[in-house]
Amino acid sequence: MNALAKLKTLTTPSINQIVRTYALKSDLKIKWVRPEKVPCYKPQKSGDLQSLPKFAGSELMKDYRESKELETANEHVRNLFTLEHNRRRQMVENFKEDMVRRVYRHDLDYGSMEAKLGLMTARIRSLQDYMEQFPRQSVVKVQLKELIDKRKRFLRYLRRWDYRRFEYVLEKLDLVYKPYPTHFHWITRKDSLRKLTNIHCDQIKETRLEEYRKQLESQQLDFLEKKLQTLEFIRKEQTECQVPVTVTKEEIQAVRKQYDQLKQKRTAMAESLKAAEES
Repeated sequence: MNALAKLKTLTTPSINQIVRTYALKSDLKIKWVRPEKVPCYKPQKSGDLQSLPKFAGSELMKDYRESKELETANEHVRNLFTLEHNRRRQMVENFKEDMVRRVYRHDLDYGSMEAKLGLMTARIRSLQDYMEQFPRQSVVKVQLKELIDKRKRFLRYLRRWDYRRFEYVLEKLDLVYKPYPTHFHWITRKDSLRKLTNIHCDQIKETRLEEYRKQLESQQLDFLEKKLQTLEFIRKEQTECQVPVTVTKEEIQAVRKQYDQLKQKRTAMAESLKAAEES
């Protein structure tokens, strides 16, 4: 019986028990949705602005473009050497040559940094196109990730030692360099809500400051008029009482000039608004 009584006292909360009722719900109109996870091999993460182009099926393969026999051959024979009737690898080789030609230094250049980046970019885009069709190919996914990391290392090296050539390669290959982040952090709901709350508070602060600024600007003309009258009154009283004059004529003229300029500006704005409404 004593054990049952102890269990009842433990399970039933006491009257004086502290219950947390804060920080559970927020009255702010802030809604956070977890961002969709984008794999690192996607073009949005890798920095490729273009995908694998669609080559015409009637194009000849790389090794048979200058063949004189195919120029006079039968149509059925010629179709056997086109990209449409051959393996996908032939189309990729054609695309590799096109990417290397964009950045190579001479006709036989396949070993420079630019040519290597062109070859890697062609291979990456072909694997990205393959992954769109077969997303469960884990071996191809690993190869694609390794290639993207290798190209990023090459770009980082080129950016460090020859920035003009780095910009040239990015422009010719339609790439965007996306470096590694300086520090890694998990995307959590708590941190995201904290950032959104800070942004919301900053927006409220800016709107209130803007409203207060407009309120002060609306009172500026009356303030300058009262200031001008007060300065003139002080100068007049000091001269009549024959005491040292603390308000100079230059100060009164400066305030009058500021008042006139502001009045002209307000009248011009009112006239422009009226003309806009009438039109």
